Parts: sequence; structure tokens; C-alpha cells
Amino acid sequence: MTVQTEFEFTLPKGFIDENGQVHQHGRMRLARAIDEMEAIEHPGVKAKQSYLPALLLGRVVVQLGTLEKVTPKTIANLFAVDMVYLQDMYLRLNGTESVMVGAICPHCHNQFQLQVAPLG
Repeated sequence: MTVQTEFEFTLPKGFIDENGQVHQHGRMRLARAIDEMEAIEHPGVKAKQSYLPALLLGRVVVQLGTLEKVTPKTIANLFAVDMVYLQDMYLRLNGTESVMVGAICPHCHNQFQLQVAPLG
């Protein structure tokens, strides 16, 4: 039995590097227990809890465009919409429960709640 451990994504906006190149396509791996344990114990997280998502995502996003390495600093410099996108993907990959998200019908423009099942 083979377990899929990496999943591709495309960011809504993308990370803009120092040369102005946009990086939208990437891969995220499933989190391991050690990822969450070490992130929670990280001094940056102990000082400021809001740093946790950037630290976790910096560990599990294994590829983003042609960047050599994805770091928590890379994640922290994403547009907010891209950060939310990756946080949602993280929860869907590593959670056991489905997530409710707001959606808008592209045809009639009605708003509704959509239940999204975990990816993993």
C-alpha cells in the first residue's frame, strides 16, 4: 500500500521574490508529529503565538516555484490570501474532520456554506 505524502497546490496570488518573479505552484507534505511539537516549543512561537502558522507551513511546504528553499520567513511574506489558502490546505491534509468554507456560485452568485472533506 502506498500512502500519498505530498500534494500540489497553486496559490491564488503567489510569492513575489526579490527579482519580481512570482512563485505560485508548489507542494506540501503531510505534517509529522515532530513538526507540530517542535513548532510549539520554538522560542519565536513562545514569544508570539501568531508566528506558529508561518513556522509550521515553513516546515511542510517543500516546494514553491523555483525557490531553493521555503522558510518561515518566506511564508510570513506571502499575501494574506495565500497564507489563508495554505492554512486551509494544512488543516484539510492533517485534520480528521471536514472544514466548512464560504462559497459563491459562479453562475447565480448565491452564497452558501460548503463542507470540504480532508485531503489526506
